[in-house]
Amino acid sequence: MIARLIEGSARNPILVILLVLLLGAWGLWAGFRVPLDAVPDLSDVQVTIYTEWQGRSPTLMEDQVTYPIVTSLLAGPKVKRVRGVSEYGVSYVYVIFEDRIDLYWARSRVLEYMQKLSGRLPAGVAPTLGPDATGVGWVYQYALVDESGAHDLAQLRSLQDWYLRYQLESVPGVAEVSAVGGFVKQYQIEVDPNTLAAYRLPIKTIIEAVRNSNAEVSGRVLEMAGTEYIIRGRGYLRSIEDIELIPVGTDGRGTPILIRDIAHVQIGPDQRRGIAELDGKGQVVGGIVIMRAGENALAVIERIKAKLAEITPALPKDIHIVSTYDRSDLIHRAITVLREKLVEESIIVSLVAVVFLFHLRSALVAILILPVAVLLAFIPMAYLNITSSIMSLGGIAIAIGAMVDAAIVMVENAHKRLEQSPHLDRTETIIAAAKEVGRPLFFSLLVIAVSFLPIFALEAQEGRLFTPLAYTKTFAMLFATALSVTLAPVLMVLLIRGRILAEAKNPLNRLLVLLYRPIISGALRVRWLTLGLAVVVVGFTAPIFSRLGAEFMPPLNEGTILYMPTTVPGLSIPESAKVLQVQDQLLTTFPEVERVFGKMGKAPTATDPAFVGMAEITITLKPEEQWRPGMTWDRLLDEMDAKLRIPGFPNIWWMPIQTRTEMITTGVRSPVGIKVLGPDLKTIEKIGLEIEQVLATVPGTKSAFAERLNEGYYLDLTVNRREAARYGLTVGDVQAVITSAIGGETVTTTVEGRERYSVNVRYKRELRDDPDRLKRVLIPTPSGAQIPLGQIADLVITQGPPSIADEAGALAGLVSVAVSGRDLRGYVEDAQRAVRERVTLPSGYRLVWAGQYEHLVRAEERLKLVVPVTIGIILLLLYLNFRSMAKSLIVLLSVPFAAIGAIWYLDYLNYNMSVAVWVGIIALAGVAAETGVVMLVYLDEAYERRVREGRMTTVQDLREAIIEGAVQRVRPKMMTVAAIMGGLLPIMWTTGTGADVMKRIAAPMIGGMVSSTILTLIVIPALYFIWKRWIMRSHSSSETTFARPTSSESAPS
Repeated sequence: MIARLIEGSARNPILVILLVLLLGAWGLWAGFRVPLDAVPDLSDVQVTIYTEWQGRSPTLMEDQVTYPIVTSLLAGPKVKRVRGVSEYGVSYVYVIFEDRIDLYWARSRVLEYMQKLSGRLPAGVAPTLGPDATGVGWVYQYALVDESGAHDLAQLRSLQDWYLRYQLESVPGVAEVSAVGGFVKQYQIEVDPNTLAAYRLPIKTIIEAVRNSNAEVSGRVLEMAGTEYIIRGRGYLRSIEDIELIPVGTDGRGTPILIRDIAHVQIGPDQRRGIAELDGKGQVVGGIVIMRAGENALAVIERIKAKLAEITPALPKDIHIVSTYDRSDLIHRAITVLREKLVEESIIVSLVAVVFLFHLRSALVAILILPVAVLLAFIPMAYLNITSSIMSLGGIAIAIGAMVDAAIVMVENAHKRLEQSPHLDRTETIIAAAKEVGRPLFFSLLVIAVSFLPIFALEAQEGRLFTPLAYTKTFAMLFATALSVTLAPVLMVLLIRGRILAEAKNPLNRLLVLLYRPIISGALRVRWLTLGLAVVVVGFTAPIFSRLGAEFMPPLNEGTILYMPTTVPGLSIPESAKVLQVQDQLLTTFPEVERVFGKMGKAPTATDPAFVGMAEITITLKPEEQWRPGMTWDRLLDEMDAKLRIPGFPNIWWMPIQTRTEMITTGVRSPVGIKVLGPDLKTIEKIGLEIEQVLATVPGTKSAFAERLNEGYYLDLTVNRREAARYGLTVGDVQAVITSAIGGETVTTTVEGRERYSVNVRYKRELRDDPDRLKRVLIPTPSGAQIPLGQIADLVITQGPPSIADEAGALAGLVSVAVSGRDLRGYVEDAQRAVRERVTLPSGYRLVWAGQYEHLVRAEERLKLVVPVTIGIILLLLYLNFRSMAKSLIVLLSVPFAAIGAIWYLDYLNYNMSVAVWVGIIALAGVAAETGVVMLVYLDEAYERRVREGRMTTVQDLREAIIEGAVQRVRPKMMTVAAIMGGLLPIMWTTGTGADVMKRIAAPMIGGMVSSTILTLIVIPALYFIWKRWIMRSHSSSETTFARPTSSESAPS
């Protein structure tokens, strides 16, 4: 069938070219439709449930909100795990679903299961689903800056909340816009309890009066003189004066008592749980734009920038919008690097074709097929919604060399046949030459394409990272395979013309033959020694492989640093602001730093799991050409870490996308995390501290920090039930006063044009700012008397959890570990051993090793299945091509021998084994098998031709046939190897985003191609000789087909 397809294409060039042009136009259109991003979205399918209950402690949030929600969702369909986090006033529940589940199906299932919560949550508490975004959703951040000082932080925050936010949320592809920093304006009614007692007014009366004084109504319409007038009852609170004039009762003489008589009304800031700081210059208001899941990141960012440019002229004078994080820079850098590599690889591969063939027009066959195959790969990418990223384009990059192999070999074979038969019809000779090698080449390219299919079996993060690469490499190879038997024959007929330099006159070919002939002759004479040496090399490689370290994934190097120091528990917001500014100032002193945007605490969004004591400082770096000479990424991090070692603030350095993905998915913000699960937080903290101390002694520990689960500060007011009952008070009566009078209660919201502000009622600050004064807070009794709180409640300062983590219903603590100078697996194995030996876990407590190590273990288990499946698929395809198990096994030997060079080169580069390296090894298996197929095709061709000519009667004839098939056709074999390696080498000098991942894919392929080439050129001919010699002996003993060899020929056998 392949032969007929080649002949049919060659004889219908116009039809083939028209079809290719149409497909090329389709590919060009698809290329513009493919969404762009820097890296694939590594997030799990996840739904976040976000619940606010203002002013409530973490323990209260955990008991009454988080725990009921978590337990109601554990049995949900396709749910992998459920995590909860309870913080001051906020609850997060993360529901992680199985891979490949539709996000909106998952959201609907969560809503369905949350119906179980009806009646189980406190009154007024309403859980909401977070935005339909993922861990990579934070695509753009900005700061509102007024360096003139004309606008304060409250005005900037109002501008962000009521103008900028809605403008940006209207941009297609934006799921949510959140704010951080500044002050949220609030009307504050500070009541004097002594005045309330004098007027015998409970605080509940004040709250109801304010609530009832802020409303507008409609009285339908009134007709006057044929005109309809809509009746409105105006009554919104619009100013401090409006609030002060609210009546709350009358005195004994009937005189109205107004708010201003019993309280002080002012405009102040609402409680802050997050601050923002820019470049160490002071606080600013920040904005976070969160992209909807599945959107084109680059297109969304461009639309955001266009909207900002549109609305900037309308901003008040002196207010500027400063970009603090822009993912499009990363996207452009990543795509530019990959495009440059694709161009470099294409040029190198083209030069290989020109140099080896010494005929420019013939080289054009391979050169023209390359861009067409790349273009066609975009068609399925567009329809499968595969994002164009460093990984998807990387799939094409590592396939460049192999894509033109078939075309190169077919052209070379045509040259050979034209040289041998110069007087035959040129077109017929070219078609016959193409048909001669077309079938095995088609199958060899198919081996490369299909051998990568097991990558699709990877799951979770590693699957999401490498599936785009597997898709694009497979698409590119499949299209290259199809073009090699359709377009290539057409181009060969059209372009192979004129004077073609004889193979013997090609200086490169002469050099190759000169070097190779004595080597192959010697190898065939001592073939058993050759095989023995090969086995010995494999043996020497085993210990090298065993000493290679292991990691889940090298860093993607996003070009932006996320610095996350954790503060001491209980640090106040004003003190946090001072610390944050100092940290930002220190970071701006580095010449490589362009901008520093610090965030302490959380933004009011379900996508921000940060707590109040956690800083997230985004460090935008200048282009590397502006760095100090000799400065590297790792050295810069080391210098920053040394300069910012502040006592009590453990440092974690990572990158924005990876960090947010890990934090939301696993709750871990460091490469290694140890979760301690159990029923009691104090015991969990004790175990965590023991682990922290043990890990400090393990080599490779850069930092280890156990969460301080009981170092939050609490002032507990415990009602004495007996004393309260004497006054007719229930616990609820007392706690109502604690909630409203001390904590403050938002009673209504003002409507001021487009803006909305809360109205809060509480006691005056000077009456609630220390425990002694709190004891004097008055509690109204049913009899009308007021008694001090201290008379019926005990006030005790104690410690408790600043936040509470929940894993599938069990309480959890986390030990965050940063590793330096060691591979991940080796470090974790040592750490686990140390923890087992020195930490004793009480009954009911267990450890879970999470973070990147969790992904590594899962990936390794999967690869134990994937790698054998890859080899099995290659063997199946080889057998379909050769119809001979012996030949298939000979070629399959290329795979372990290719691994020799891969492992040696990895050891030389000091690379650890990782998922990226294994992907490179799987890709290597396909290309190594292809070079073996090419060698076997030529050995078979020389052998079969001599059999047909009756020149295969002695061992000497067999040796000469093998030397002819190997030596005389060394050029096409070296061309395929040179094309593959030439397509990979530019990756090894790549720098920037994604370079480390791509290098680890390319490195085993380059090293493996070297050892695979030696095997192909030396070991496969020796094996072929032994196999055919054995067949000759078998035939000689049974049928006496061959003549008895001479003594001189039998000696070395």
